[in-house]
Amino acid sequence: MNCSTLLSLVLMLVRLWPCSPSMQNHSAQNTDQSFTAVQRVKHGWVWEPLFATEEQTSVVPVYVGQLKSDLDKQDGNLKYILTGEGAGSIFIIENNGKIYVTQKLDREKKPFYTLRAQAINRSTQLPVEPELEFVIKVRDVNDHEPQFLDGPYVATVPEMSPEGTSVTQVTATDGDDPSYGNSARLLYSLIQGQPYFSVEPKTGVIRMASQMDRETKDQYLVIIQAKDMVGQAGAFSATATVTINLSDINDNPPKFQQRLYYMSVSEEAPVGTTVGKVFAEDSDIGDNAAMNYFIEGDSSDVFDIITNNETQEGIILLKKRVDYESKRRYSIRAKVVNRYIDDRFLKEGPFEDTTIVKINVEDADEPPVFTFENYVMEIAEAAVSGSLVGVVTARDPDNDDCPVRYSIVHGMHLKRLFSINEHNGTIITTKPLDREIASWHNITVTATETRNPEKISEANVYIQVLNVNDHAPEFPKYYETFVCENAVSGQLIQSISAVDQDDSAEGHHFYFSLAQEATNNSGFTVKDNQDNTAGIFTAKSGFRRQEQFSFYLPILILDNGTPPLTSTNTLTITVCDCDTEVNTFYCRYGAFMYAMGLSTEALVAVLACVLTVLVFFLAVVAIRQQRKKSPFSEKMEEFRENIVRYDDEGGGEEDTEAFDISALRTHTVMRTHKPRKKVTTEIHSLYRQSLQVGPDSAIFRQFISEKLEEANTDPSAPPYDSLQTYAFEGTGSLAGSLSSLGSNMSDMDQSYDYLADWGPQFKKLAGMYTSHRSVGD
Repeated sequence: MNCSTLLSLVLMLVRLWPCSPSMQNHSAQNTDQSFTAVQRVKHGWVWEPLFATEEQTSVVPVYVGQLKSDLDKQDGNLKYILTGEGAGSIFIIENNGKIYVTQKLDREKKPFYTLRAQAINRSTQLPVEPELEFVIKVRDVNDHEPQFLDGPYVATVPEMSPEGTSVTQVTATDGDDPSYGNSARLLYSLIQGQPYFSVEPKTGVIRMASQMDRETKDQYLVIIQAKDMVGQAGAFSATATVTINLSDINDNPPKFQQRLYYMSVSEEAPVGTTVGKVFAEDSDIGDNAAMNYFIEGDSSDVFDIITNNETQEGIILLKKRVDYESKRRYSIRAKVVNRYIDDRFLKEGPFEDTTIVKINVEDADEPPVFTFENYVMEIAEAAVSGSLVGVVTARDPDNDDCPVRYSIVHGMHLKRLFSINEHNGTIITTKPLDREIASWHNITVTATETRNPEKISEANVYIQVLNVNDHAPEFPKYYETFVCENAVSGQLIQSISAVDQDDSAEGHHFYFSLAQEATNNSGFTVKDNQDNTAGIFTAKSGFRRQEQFSFYLPILILDNGTPPLTSTNTLTITVCDCDTEVNTFYCRYGAFMYAMGLSTEALVAVLACVLTVLVFFLAVVAIRQQRKKSPFSEKMEEFRENIVRYDDEGGGEEDTEAFDISALRTHTVMRTHKPRKKVTTEIHSLYRQSLQVGPDSAIFRQFISEKLEEANTDPSAPPYDSLQTYAFEGTGSLAGSLSSLGSNMSDMDQSYDYLADWGPQFKKLAGMYTSHRSVGD
């Protein structure tokens, strides 16, 4: 490679250095191609970065730049062709390589265009240079205003915050190109809000410019302006409002509204009565205004104060009953303290306040007051009626010291066991007391003013009845004791114990022994176990039931009371026919038989007789029931079934002639009445007579009476409707009677064989009429 060729390549690289990265890459490709091909090539593209300014309006194309090949001798032998984005419509190129823009561009819509160029030999129509790709950038102009996208803004900052405290940050955006010129460079300023707030020009951070008190003003309206072009002339601007609220802090102590309060309370007021209210103001709000009230000094024993969390009032309550005669005036010191204290403001003073409350006690007519609210008294259960139990005292607390009258409140279900002297309060017994019935008695004593009976007070009196050893010990239950005939001497047959209704401070201790009269002639002994139990042992071997069936053993029981009491309890011992073990059931049975004076054989004979009588009685009852049955019961059941199920339309004479109504009458009933003629003949005769008579005739009334008497006296007569449907019909019918009762034909004269041809639906009816006729035959 000669020096001239190297110099040409260096000059070409210097020209292409300012190009875009894409173009530089392309130039490198061309350089590589030149080196890989024949290294004697010296030609290439010559051009500079191309820019087109946006928002330009012109009637003639606006010049953008020029592309040129170093082979172009300016003799018109070469022509340039432009392709790519906007080629031919937005951008055009002349034969000399100059590029023009023909339309208005908008950088915010499209910031650059990528195009390609070729240099063509007019004669050969062949490219003399490789195709060149290049970029035309749209140069920005300041055509967009700043915008606050997040406005309006609301911020909160604690009151009394120091200067420089950050409140919030506002941010505006600009649609212009931030990389070119100052079109998108914003500058923030404060239009409204001085001297309380400031704003950083470049960041838009709003800061406190001075300390502010929420109690003076709790809200501020700040207006921030954002201007592009770094605030230069012709710049666009926008504003945003920022509402800044001051949050509360506890920087104010509570203060009582009054330095002195006056209140009063009646001496009759019960504990818990509201005496009055005090109130302290606090300029703060929420929890910062929460406060607690206290009472200082000795008065806290009589009065108390609580805080109403809703109204922040201090409510003074009566903690202890007051007495006008003892103390008529109280002076208390009430204190209020903030519940939550901010340590930063302690240097400004304590967050508390005090006030004086003077309380006057109002006099009232009080009821009598007992010396004690509850009295406990004792009396022995052996005390006679009228014995002194104790004394209660009450006095009128008022200055006039009115006399009082005592009485006992008696329940309706309790007996009057005590009485009280209405003048001095002495309680005595009216009946002897028994501790075993009730060891404690609770009574209520009242004291009433004599001059004002409405003033009554009560006191409880608890009376304990002291024990006196007045009950002897005894067996706790009835002992059922048996001994075998073959029992040996010294055999334990029963263990016994004792109970005592009296109370013993040291605990009960009982002593068991045989009574004196049974010591020598008894076949049994008693062994005291020294634990309030004793054992009954046999003193001899062998017992005979025939000689003595039962033994009655007197046992002496002694307690440890003062004075000691004894009782004699009899233990019944039954001799049982056994060897060593006692069969309780068998022994009870033997004892029962022995008490009845019967042997086993006699008892079996008695039971056999009873069973025989019972069987005979049952047989007699069964026979009588059998005799009472009607001979026509089965036939009546058959008629009843047929009549209930027969619900077809009536068939005139065939419907009634199918059966004889006289068969519904039992022979028993007929025997109890006088003989009468055939029912059918009687009915036919009465029917013929009824055609000439009305319902008021004597014949009609006689017929009804006879039928009614038969129905009332016949116990086996079924409750059929035919008993109430008689043979009489009205005389006003022109068609005559349709009843079969007036027919001359009897059941025997008619044939019902045709019913069998009617089908299975009439099978039951055909069978009934056929069987009835066969019975009649």
